[in-house]
Amino acid sequence: MNPNWKNFLLSEQAIFENDADIVFSSPEHESKQRIYPIVHLGVLTVAGIDAAKFLQGQITCNINDITDIKSSLGAMCNPKGRAIITFLLVKSDDAFLMILPKELLASVKKRLQMYVLRSNVTLTDSSDELCLIGLTYGTAKPDQAPDFATSRQENIVVDLQNRCLVIAEADKAQILWLEQVKQGFKPESSAQWRYLDIISGIPWLAAETSEEFIPQMLNLDKLGGISFTKGCYTGQEIVARTHYLGKAKREMFLAECDALACPEPNSTIIDDSTDTEQSAGKVLYAQNGQNTCKMLVVLQVSDTNAYSLRLKNNNQDKITLLNV
Repeated sequence: MNPNWKNFLLSEQAIFENDADIVFSSPEHESKQRIYPIVHLGVLTVAGIDAAKFLQGQITCNINDITDIKSSLGAMCNPKGRAIITFLLVKSDDAFLMILPKELLASVKKRLQMYVLRSNVTLTDSSDELCLIGLTYGTAKPDQAPDFATSRQENIVVDLQNRCLVIAEADKAQILWLEQVKQGFKPESSAQWRYLDIISGIPWLAAETSEEFIPQMLNLDKLGGISFTKGCYTGQEIVARTHYLGKAKREMFLAECDALACPEPNSTIIDDSTDTEQSAGKVLYAQNGQNTCKMLVVLQVSDTNAYSLRLKNNNQDKITLLNV
């Protein structure tokens, strides 16, 4: 994290619980407008004359669809079509900014570097130079734009339903923060932003879930993160075959449970309606918020939509699907 940005947040009464969690001890605030420091995600910059061509051969989304006014979710897969990472890809002048979980950034950069060869491409971890800020408006965002619509004035702004993600240099991030707080935005914990990502169905991966699922199991096809017409990329044959053979056998669902501690990524889920102890799916990731634990789960698809789910843990916590 940029030290100036960290010092600024500390001056704004931020409490750093760890490298990925920031909380604020501010009093209750009537406004539903919130501002979030996002520290669990990082920025990998892909630049150079061949950057677009290089990425086109490595990712599921179509690089030609990503412009100064449109960003996209996507995935990078291994040769077996399993998603190594999911990301939000944003165009910035002649470069591309890959927003992805910080814990996987170094390994993704190393893997991409193997494919650069003689291409004019540079890969840079820009997580210290570029800060990520979330904004929620409580109700419909003013001048609501389509998801992933992107604008750039002082900073890059990506629309996400009734909220937005801002990408800013550290000094500009401080100015933006102060302006928004002055306008009534209340600082909120970074964990709450992860909670909102879960509600929105954004399928972030962790070390435990990397290379576990093909992109369709993460609903990336429904989220516009897979192009089936762009041509070859690593893992494309498996992803395309799944598409043209029909529905994937597993899909991602929004769920909740009353577990005291949220399950870890890749925790096993049991379906008691099958009368077996075999795994029916896995937890993608989970976050506490608003008195319940919300999670994204990847499950075997049931033709009857009849599930009786629980975590395979000591408490056997019951899981309720919210979007069957």
